[in-house]
Amino acid sequence: MFTSLRARLWLSYALLITVALTIVAVVLLVFLIRNPLLTRQTQQQLKSVQELIAATPEEFLGDSAILGQIARENNVRLLVFNSSRNLLFDSHEGDARLPFPRRNILGRNAQTAVDANGEVWLYSTKRLADGRVLVVAAPRPRVPVWNLFTDEFLHPILQGGAIALVLSLVLAYALSRWVADPLQKVVVAARNYPSDIKTPVEPSGPREVQDLTRAFNSMVQRVESAQRSQRDFVANVSHELKTPLTSIQGFAQALLDDTADTPESRKQAAQIIFTEAGRMHRMALNLLDLARLEAGTADLKMSPVEVGTLLRGIVEKFTHQAQKAGVRLLVDVPDDLPTLYADGDRLAQVFTNLVDNALKFTPADGRVTLSARIAGAEMELSVTDTGSGIPSEALPRLFDRFYQADVSRAGGDGHGAGLGLAIVQEIVQAHGGKIGVRSQAGHGTMFVIHLPLSQTATTLARKRK
Repeated sequence: MFTSLRARLWLSYALLITVALTIVAVVLLVFLIRNPLLTRQTQQQLKSVQELIAATPEEFLGDSAILGQIARENNVRLLVFNSSRNLLFDSHEGDARLPFPRRNILGRNAQTAVDANGEVWLYSTKRLADGRVLVVAAPRPRVPVWNLFTDEFLHPILQGGAIALVLSLVLAYALSRWVADPLQKVVVAARNYPSDIKTPVEPSGPREVQDLTRAFNSMVQRVESAQRSQRDFVANVSHELKTPLTSIQGFAQALLDDTADTPESRKQAAQIIFTEAGRMHRMALNLLDLARLEAGTADLKMSPVEVGTLLRGIVEKFTHQAQKAGVRLLVDVPDDLPTLYADGDRLAQVFTNLVDNALKFTPADGRVTLSARIAGAEMELSVTDTGSGIPSEALPRLFDRFYQADVSRAGGDGHGAGLGLAIVQEIVQAHGGKIGVRSQAGHGTMFVIHLPLSQTATTLARKRK
């Protein structure tokens, strides 16, 4: 019954008002028990009469008529005793006699006395100049506290409680609308996703609900981005496989129907089939490697790596290719460079890919430089070429899977599948590092990698990955 947010808010406000009123009633009842209201009113009445008498000249206080008038007008009992404690005057003559006060200290709270009939009186005293004692008395109220509470306070409490309850329900309704309506928009958007979400849900309501709405919008954007990536992935894989499969199918058909009827043509057809099959095999391996890296299941063999030795090995590996392209390969590494805790084979894979790309897009008489240096708690590694650069619009997507910039950089053969840089980025991130690219048309390209020097930082990054 009370499963909705609105119902629970209403119920909580009703319970809150009920509990508050109950506490008020109990506190008031306890206060009345400990400090009887009518008794305090009687004490205040005695005090007022005493102040009136204090302002009356003492020569008039010996006049019984004046004392009787004061007693009648203020509904009190006045008694006068002489210094020998004999009763000289009693405004309630004929009533049960009150004894001489045991305490007559002026300014004290009203005292109690019991008359001959057992009735309790409250009284205060005033000593006159001639030694007489004036007593102001009134019977102590006999109304039970519970009757006083029900007669005087219960109805106002119930009326105020009813008004407060109605106001609280109205407030709860408004508050529930303020909180629940934005949540309902998110619920409706989630139920209708993906068919009916054209614009993000507008954040409204409390800050927490607005944060939830923004998180929902962000989640929708990430889901849509993932779906686009998935569609692009399928389309790109299909596109990348289409060309080699078409070549394989065409030349296989030529072999089957004897279109390739000479030894040279048959050898050429077989060579093309072999080359395209190898290309597909490499693509499959790269896709598998990328999937493992993205899932964090790739096995990194971490150990201290001599970065200078690794970079010089990469240069040696590409020396022949660089000489053939007329490009100089350089290594810039300080002698005191510390070792790096990393997977040496994976780092070699990173620099192999970057140097291979740099050589493809660097013209003759250009150079490719591999460098490393310490930058705070990190090691900064870079591969810089003097090629024609990368278009600025291509930089944001450079590390996307299957993305190939539409460039006319010198030497570019365009035969890659667009997976190399995506794999490079995943390897760097698996080491707890980051990679960036700086490029300007006509001024070459620089890939910069930052890796943590601390073994602990690298290990934690791998666990988070």
